[in-house]
Amino acid sequence: MISPARTKFEDDDCVLEPVEDFSIFDGFSCGDDDLDDFIKNDAQPHQEKLLTVTYAYRLKKDGQVSVPIAFVSLSNDAIRSFTTSRKKKKFPPQKRYNEFPAVKICRLGTHAALQGKGVGTHLVTVLKQIFISANRTGCRFMTVDAYKSALSFYERNDFNYVQPKDRSGSDKTVSLYFDLLRFKDENLK
Repeated sequence: MISPARTKFEDDDCVLEPVEDFSIFDGFSCGDDDLDDFIKNDAQPHQEKLLTVTYAYRLKKDGQVSVPIAFVSLSNDAIRSFTTSRKKKKFPPQKRYNEFPAVKICRLGTHAALQGKGVGTHLVTVLKQIFISANRTGCRFMTVDAYKSALSFYERNDFNYVQPKDRSGSDKTVSLYFDLLRFKDENLK
């Protein structure tokens, strides 16, 4: 049997682990109808169809673990849109591929009562740490198709626009990426 230990992250402050029983989100609301509908109705079927894996983010204090205060659903992705000039800046010639492996943040929601208190940023930082140390496959980038209302959150967490022209576009979501190698290099100094 395969040990699930590599899919769980735990430190002195928090636990991030795959959701097995989605009823733990009964009463959970992040104040966004789309995200609330996802965690209540779509996350479990997506996980059962092997489309995403949803993780519950909980706080730890005095040996006790809280109810979920946030969730994130992840899937595999690839970045296909780098222009040749941007590839030349980021990758040496022998490393230029047509696609680059990535993990996609499909949905991320923080309980409404805790928004603006650093929970989402800590969760994204934990994800970055996991994917530079314990991922099972190559994963160079983290991606997200962010709602316009969440762009400032992802910008504060050092995500960049896949296409710079997207900053002023009229689409409902914008594709962003984060370079995990840069994060790894900065954290090994």
